[in-house]
Amino acid sequence: MLDILYRDPWLIAVAKPSGLLVHRSLIAAQDERFAVQLLRDQIGQRVYPAHRLDRGTSGVLLFALDRHTAATLGGQFESRAVDKRYLAIVRGHPAESGSIEHALVRRLDPIERSRGRGAGRRDATADSEDRDEDLDPESDHDHDGLHDGLAHNDAEAAAVSATQAAQPALTHFRRLATVELPHAVDRYPSSRYALVALHPESGRRHQLRRHLKHISHPIIGDATYGKGRHNRLFQTLFGSQRLLLACTQLSLTHPVTRSPLTLHAPPSRDFRLVMQALGWHDNVLD
Repeated sequence: MLDILYRDPWLIAVAKPSGLLVHRSLIAAQDERFAVQLLRDQIGQRVYPAHRLDRGTSGVLLFALDRHTAATLGGQFESRAVDKRYLAIVRGHPAESGSIEHALVRRLDPIERSRGRGAGRRDATADSEDRDEDLDPESDHDHDGLHDGLAHNDAEAAAVSATQAAQPALTHFRRLATVELPHAVDRYPSSRYALVALHPESGRRHQLRRHLKHISHPIIGDATYGKGRHNRLFQTLFGSQRLLLACTQLSLTHPVTRSPLTLHAPPSRDFRLVMQALGWHDNVLD
């Protein structure tokens, strides 16, 4: 049963766990459980996802309860009028705060590549990491989080349309906590990690993950853009096999009442257990 964060006659928001797809996908045809079906069965009525979080990401997932509200809400996401906040655990110690302004070429998912799609299309990932993940559920074919990411020079090019130009992308970040573990990874005798708050201003596919890779602080558990040795260390030490990325807040205008609406989801239990193991407690989120 999904944890319901908010409900009124027009909207419902749930806390999506890591590992759950929003809806059925040919990319993960073997999956049999989806947030859309689970919530529909749970509340006994049809639901319409306003945005999507990929399989690996946990956090706030918002649905409309009718088509008209869904269309109105979709317009807010499309115009980037929805403010989104995330938490992530990353490799290394980034600066205390900063902005990552780095243009990104649109990645195609395996189905789009097989159909030769993408050339000349606008970027359909119009609302940050949630929407870009909806169309490409986090490299679902390789989501154990244990393997090395693609080679540095190939990660961006492996799944993009060569005919498309890079599009502007901007992410703000703030470092919340750091730790140094006495475990050698790569050529260093110890390993550094940080908890960061993320605020994407634009909406490109896998923007947060690609931007953090760009500044050499990839998200732990990221099988595509991360580093397998660090991912495996977190599995060994903490039993974590998930992408350590969570959508913790959505702020928007209610599509019917026109009142401000902010939806919160605290980090899920599996995310918090890793935080606690690293010595980070709830006060670091203040």
